[in-house]
Amino acid sequence: MVQDNAKTDADAREGAFAQEYLTFTLGPEEYAIDILKVQEIRGYEHPTTIANAPAFIKGVINLRGTIVPIVDLRIKFGVGEAEYTPFTVVIILNIGTRVVGIVVDGVSDVISLRSDQVRPAPEFAATVDTRYINGLGTLDERMLIVVDIERLMMSAEMALVDEAVA
Repeated sequence: MVQDNAKTDADAREGAFAQEYLTFTLGPEEYAIDILKVQEIRGYEHPTTIANAPAFIKGVINLRGTIVPIVDLRIKFGVGEAEYTPFTVVIILNIGTRVVGIVVDGVSDVISLRSDQVRPAPEFAATVDTRYINGLGTLDERMLIVVDIERLMMSAEMALVDEAVA
């Protein structure tokens, strides 16, 4: 028994801190975001469109009295054609003081990744601006793009939050 405890203590000291992520798909790729930013997952419903909004902002929905902007990450990231199927979902996020919805192809599951399972993002052009990637996570045979969803949603190019808040 003493050896088992020593092994657990050694694992903890080696940076085996685990964080939970919600995984989802955009086209053929699998992404992960911090589960603590997720409020709920809903089926896709057509939002009310806003004139002159960027193409990736599909509009807004009324969520129990809160007006929620809906961002289609497939359009934002340039990942194939944005088709709305019964599997298309909206992940409602709490970002700073805002509630924002992101449209994704589907939600996979909730996973735990240790810090040693996440590698730095490569420094070459990819479908996602690398400023918003925390790294690439590996879980068994799966490769996950770990997105800093808060940094992405609060960026000036998204135009979702006031500069004073950001």
